[in-house]
Amino acid sequence: MSNNIEVGNIIVGKVTAIKPFGAFVALEEGKEGLVHISQIAHGFVKNINEHLSIGDEVKVKILSVDEESGRISLSIRETLPAPEATEGKSERPRRPRQKKSGMNYQDPKNRESFNSLGEHLKAWLEQSKK
Repeated sequence: MSNNIEVGNIIVGKVTAIKPFGAFVALEEGKEGLVHISQIAHGFVKNINEHLSIGDEVKVKILSVDEESGRISLSIRETLPAPEATEGKSERPRRPRQKKSGMNYQDPKNRESFNSLGEHLKAWLEQSKK
């Protein structure tokens, strides 16, 4: 392989094909590598076509080179500046979880929920007599 096609090097290539799992990029000397969908951009990439088009010139970092199979793994993401960290804020505010039942088994004041059916039956019978 060429001297430029070594792990860690950053080179320019041209997008030759786009598949759901990644994009193929032509490198020098007729070599071609794959940019996996997870290496396209920082963050989640749902549709590669929103980020790349066939014929685009892209800067890629060589992640690995398999001499036997000729496979070259590339990353566009590692050539991009890292996104600014948000200071302890999530993207959307979290709301408290709602209880699935009206009974609170952890509240010691709420003893009614622990009464036996017999105790409930007595109370219901008394209420029905009123």
